[in-house]
Amino acid sequence: MTEAELLQTLARGEDSQHQFKRDFTNADALAAEFIAFANSMGGQLCVGVADNGQITGLTSADVARLNQLLSNTASQNVRPPINPVSDNVQTVHGLVMVITVAEGLNKPYVDTQGRIWVKSGADKRHVTAREEMQRLFQAAGLVYADEVPARPATVDDIDAVTFAQYFSQRYRKPAEATGQSLSQLLQNLNLARYGVPNLAGLLLFGKAPQILKPAFVIKAVAFPGTVLHDSRYLDSEDLDGSLPEQYRRGIAFIKRNLRHVQGERGFNSPGMLEVPEDVFEELLVNALVHRDYFISAPIRLLIFADRVEIISPGHLPNHLDTEQIRYGLSNLRNPALASHAFHMLPYHGLGSGIPRATAAWPKIELIDDRRGNQFKVIVHRPEPNNRVVESAGMGVTEVTGEVTGEVHRLISVMSGEMKRLEIQDALRLRHEEHFRDTYLLPALAAGVIEMTQPDKPRSSKQRYRLTAHGLALLAEKNNKGTEP
Repeated sequence: MTEAELLQTLARGEDSQHQFKRDFTNADALAAEFIAFANSMGGQLCVGVADNGQITGLTSADVARLNQLLSNTASQNVRPPINPVSDNVQTVHGLVMVITVAEGLNKPYVDTQGRIWVKSGADKRHVTAREEMQRLFQAAGLVYADEVPARPATVDDIDAVTFAQYFSQRYRKPAEATGQSLSQLLQNLNLARYGVPNLAGLLLFGKAPQILKPAFVIKAVAFPGTVLHDSRYLDSEDLDGSLPEQYRRGIAFIKRNLRHVQGERGFNSPGMLEVPEDVFEELLVNALVHRDYFISAPIRLLIFADRVEIISPGHLPNHLDTEQIRYGLSNLRNPALASHAFHMLPYHGLGSGIPRATAAWPKIELIDDRRGNQFKVIVHRPEPNNRVVESAGMGVTEVTGEVTGEVHRLISVMSGEMKRLEIQDALRLRHEEHFRDTYLLPALAAGVIEMTQPDKPRSSKQRYRLTAHGLALLAEKNNKGTEP
């Protein structure tokens, strides 16, 4: 490190990766600093500097003493031992020793009393929470959340019929043919231990997993706009059940809240999803299989007017980054879960899910939020062909001018002149805003329906009826429906 680089570092002040100290004489205090860096993201300890960044300097005797203290501390007071690197930088204000500690590969590191230290902003703190300790052991590959016993669950909490179907399908023979009990089979497949299902067993085959693990669900919300703090919503659902059930319900939620594009397909076709369905299959499975189950929080599935966000608890494991996973690099956080999900979900393993999704739809952002301890995937929706439309009592809104799958559905329930509420009821839609933005206004924009009183859009007597274009589309549907 040059003097200029050191001065720039000192000018920025202390942070999670830079700590300033006038001097060190105590091995335990120095060990705590080393351990905090090694258990976090690594960092540099600048000795010979006051807390405010002013250089106080070291003598040659100080440097000799500190080198001996550094060597002894790193080998005797840190477990497992680490290998810090020192660099003596001469400045006009005095000599500064810069000690660099790399992020450790064998976390958690502890002191001679067995205490675990981590960085907390510019300071450090002693880890006491069990969940945080578990995540450190997880980072070292010493423990996996999916293999932790899901107490107080028992084998009675497992859906024996679903498990038997899975076993028969995967191993080509009925479970009864093995002559082993359900408890023993679960243990053989790393889904239980001593009669207690682990988290993977409970989430894959549990009768009602959320009774014991209520946080492990998908919170799904569809908003009419582009901001999370919008108090309005089009659709909302807590997707619970086993992981295969959460996956099926998640895909259904996405399909009913995204636009369907008719394209070159005929009238009777349901239309294609505006973003390929395969993209969401890959991303949703990735979230369910690879999330951090040491964090008691749900996956969030948020649909906005311009994007879809899938937010998983836990940042990318170890040293993975977003560019690496784009190219298929992976690190199995939940190996037991992944080994069985391969046979129960459209999961292909080997880190191939993200590359397949981005190949099918390049407009995908990957955000590894380490500070927030979450991983976010943002799928940008295509921009609709907008046109301004005014609807009775609903104001002016920009909507698509194309005949979408939802518009086709509206046409099929129209009969004579109908009130807005009658059309909404015929479509069995609960949310008025969703009906307005996805069905009614696009139908008006496409010119397939019209108001009976266009000069009085807010009239209580307002009705809607098919236009000539709408009648032609309906006739086309009916004719195709009667073809042999």
